[in-house]
Amino acid sequence: MDFKYLRNIGICAHIDAGKTTTTERVLFYTGMVHKPGDIDDGTTVTDYLKEERERGITIVSAAVTTFWDHPISKIKHMINLIDTPGHVDFTAEVERSLRVLDGAVVVFDGKEGVEAQSETVWRQANKYRVPRIAFINKMDKIGASFKKSVDSMVRRLGTNPVPIQLPLGEEVEHKGVIDLIEMRAVTFEGESGKDVVYHPIPEKLLEDAKIARISMIEKCADVDDAIAELVIEDKTDQVTNEMIRLALRKGTLSFKLVPVVCGSAYRYKGIQEMLNAVLYYLPSPFDLPPSEATDMKDQEKKYTLPCDPAGPLAIMAFKTVTEQHGDLTYLRIYSGTLKQGDSVYNARLKKRERITRLWRMFAIDREPMAEAVAGDIVAAVGLAQSATGDTLCNEERPLILGAISFPQTVISMSIEPKTNADREKLSYALQKMMKDDPTFKVRLDPETQQTVISGMGELHLDIIRSRILNEFRVEAVVGQPRVAYREIPSLRKPTETEGLHKKQTGGAGSYGHCKIRWEPLPEDQWDKVEFEDETVGGSIPRQFIKNIEEGVRNTAASGGNANYPVFGFKASVYDGSYHDVDSKDFAYIDAARIAFRTLLEEVGTDILEPMMKVEVRVPEEFVGPIVGDLNSRRARIEGMEQDADIRIIQAVAPLSEMFGYVQAIRGLSQGRANYSMEPYRYERTPNHVKEKIMAERGPIGRRM
Repeated sequence: MDFKYLRNIGICAHIDAGKTTTTERVLFYTGMVHKPGDIDDGTTVTDYLKEERERGITIVSAAVTTFWDHPISKIKHMINLIDTPGHVDFTAEVERSLRVLDGAVVVFDGKEGVEAQSETVWRQANKYRVPRIAFINKMDKIGASFKKSVDSMVRRLGTNPVPIQLPLGEEVEHKGVIDLIEMRAVTFEGESGKDVVYHPIPEKLLEDAKIARISMIEKCADVDDAIAELVIEDKTDQVTNEMIRLALRKGTLSFKLVPVVCGSAYRYKGIQEMLNAVLYYLPSPFDLPPSEATDMKDQEKKYTLPCDPAGPLAIMAFKTVTEQHGDLTYLRIYSGTLKQGDSVYNARLKKRERITRLWRMFAIDREPMAEAVAGDIVAAVGLAQSATGDTLCNEERPLILGAISFPQTVISMSIEPKTNADREKLSYALQKMMKDDPTFKVRLDPETQQTVISGMGELHLDIIRSRILNEFRVEAVVGQPRVAYREIPSLRKPTETEGLHKKQTGGAGSYGHCKIRWEPLPEDQWDKVEFEDETVGGSIPRQFIKNIEEGVRNTAASGGNANYPVFGFKASVYDGSYHDVDSKDFAYIDAARIAFRTLLEEVGTDILEPMMKVEVRVPEEFVGPIVGDLNSRRARIEGMEQDADIRIIQAVAPLSEMFGYVQAIRGLSQGRANYSMEPYRYERTPNHVKEKIMAERGPIGRRM
């Protein structure tokens, strides 16, 4: 397989925009399945988990490999495709997928246009520099508008969409697409739209198509000098189709434009043309800049790694899945060649692991492989200790690829086994799920001895709870979800405290002494704790500085005055003392703890609460009650947009006030409004809320 003819792509979108249906149609038209699956019937290939089929949503990303012939060269191209979740609670699945993908198809609902999670996905793709094309789906839906959807991309995403198709009719009249490059109408006929048929553009749509083609060419001129020259000379009729495609590809790879196609996946319209666009405009692994890596032995030394099968081994483990016969680890190979039976070096763990099996994935199914080379995405068995984000390489040349970052959890609940027999099973289940899901956290509350689990939202924790009970068959009692508050020291100016640990009982004693200056961090760094060593003259031996930092960080994590983790400050150790004999590691850890507790006693803490970005789409007649209800939940209305008879309300609201909102919004709108919600940032609570939280101080969030 020549990997110039490979595309590693993701299908991304807001929930219910049609990602999984689009994926199913891709698999059908590429011949990987003989009958397209249906979400309502629970027969889709990529939504294979029991929870996904019961709820009709994508929870985990699923990888499939398929093939499609290039429409001009007829060369068979391999497509590694990942279908990602749309619900914000599972945004980590999108994050780790986009980290390793070369391109993406972002799906939009033709009626709704850009929605809240569409913006999140778009930001994630920007973060990892992923070229993308847009597919305006559901053009057969009542209220669908191609123009409105494209305009919303400009307004809400700040991008430069370039329609290369127009819909051949909208809503119930949607019959296919108009190809603006070839200037022809395309319909999809026969059984399940398998037959792609070309027609002249209908007379009533021809003028609009000509105008749209000129607009497309003018946008191509911004990235291609030859086209620009012809546009200036008013010779657009001399711009060839090949010139347009090359310009669109160049603009896509340089992030200067986004080709836009359309159709209706559910009605079997537009998918084949979308696949052609994937091959035309999205990159192969060899089209992208070399990957960057850091030398493990010398952190200042950087590598650039071209996509070369003969290069040094550089692989990212981007996903793990617990299975009955061993963990399955998904791998993206950036450089080198990996063979079944090879030993690889985990740079984070500084350990070797052996690849016992290599697989080409087809969602839950797979086929064995002898080897995989740079550019490919595969799965392996045998990596029992490797986790998401780990770099696998050669031990002689250890290196680290850029990490995957994940958002902090915002909600927690307690979980306890019903019997002692379930205790070990619960521990096993939690450890496995925590390895598979980087946004799922587990800790033990030392005061109550309760196990506390944390996640990204109510649905996330509900899925976890269901898996524990049904998949791992653990009988457990689950508490109510609770908000993951934080604290910050109430610092208005730099404040200094000191900590002294001194114990002498006749024998060997212990001694640690430090003086620390505490400063507040700016609001955009309230999720950080910074530490700096400002000691001079050897007042504290160098080897004890790391213990002071450990003491500060551990004490902050154990909780402040309200028993929630403390962030948003900088600690600078500037002085202290030591004892030639009695100074010990643990003594300086304790001294730092004392200095930190002294600070909190002197200045107190403010409580931070997670705020959510909320978008409500509601018919005009229900706007008043919806806004009134949001105000009662301490929400800030940030803006409103009009979309025909629908009002789009954008607000920021505390997570603590949004539990059970789905029932409230249905009751206030006779079931006609819908909403989406995603984590935004942490903000200080009002005083009356702070007092209430301080009075409650429940078991979750207690000091460690």
